[in-house]
Amino acid sequence: MRRGYDAVSVRYDKWSGGETKYSAWLSELGQRIPAGGAVLDLGCGSGLPVARDLTAAGCQVTGVDISEVQIRRARELVPAAAFLQADICSVDFDSESLDAVVSFFALIHLPLEDQLPLLRRIAGWLRPGGLFVATTGYWAWTGYEENWLDGGAPMWWSQADVATYRSWIDEAGLAIDREDFVPEDDGGHALFWTSRPPGPDRSAQAPDAQAGQASARKRDRGL
Repeated sequence: MRRGYDAVSVRYDKWSGGETKYSAWLSELGQRIPAGGAVLDLGCGSGLPVARDLTAAGCQVTGVDISEVQIRRARELVPAAAFLQADICSVDFDSESLDAVVSFFALIHLPLEDQLPLLRRIAGWLRPGGLFVATTGYWAWTGYEENWLDGGAPMWWSQADVATYRSWIDEAGLAIDREDFVPEDDGGHALFWTSRPPGPDRSAQAPDAQAGQASARKRDRGL
């Protein structure tokens, strides 16, 4: 995955409409985040448009991506945000430190066994009432392309079906506020708007989350 996005960073932005994509989602999100709110973008890519638009809206944005090229471009394109090159399964943030977490078309690149542990950790990072907005798979599928976007490198995906994602979100301790379908070619993805309800500490989930994190750290990705 790292090699794939290193190879197609600029090409991917052009292919996906990087300057203007997600405009309606980001407009709504910007209205729902407190002024100056802390936002984490998991799988931030080049910073376009999520970090750029939310920073312009007054948010304090941190982006994480495994691709060295994507992070280098993000730092150039959105200097007001902070960016970290890392596996999104290995990063950690303080409990209840974030007003929102965003992850568009990134979870579907993770092994299925890593996705629920990450969702649990995300729930722990959010303040009560904080938002998690993410795209997921809609139909279960795992596969790869040898020469993704004609960039000379492979790309790999692994996604569960939408019912499984609903169950995982609930298990993570998040409430689904809305679910939309996002069409793409002959298929599509689910877009979940979720939030962390006010409630007791999630310390009972910590062992599972820590186990998932430890497992992810042992794996060498991107080879």
